Amino acid sequence: MDASLAARVAADPNYQKLKATRSSFGWILTLAMMVVYYGFILLIAFRKDILSARIGDGVMTWGIPIGFGVIVFTILITALYVRRANSEFDDLSEKIKQQVLK
Repeated sequence: MDASLAARVAADPNYQKLKATRSSFGWILTLAMMVVYYGFILLIAFRKDILSARIGDGVMTWGIPIGFGVIVFTILITALYVRRANSEFDDLSEKIKQQVLK
């Protein structure tokens, strides 16, 4: 990439907005995922009695739906990121290309 092109991209206000928005959104989702995942791991480590408690009279314990919930949460925040990336972030990227490549 040409150094002047890289400098023009870096100086573009839309690029600055894209970089800041995408970074903060990524950190928020990372923090949420870490809280959910490490919360589950800490529950396994220190409160096995909660996860091994049976639901009703059946054989299923609370560990199964909670573990499944961690997986579903991961899929949902991934979908949330992809949805925002495909709309807001792609729009900003397109604006940057149009401004810089004039």
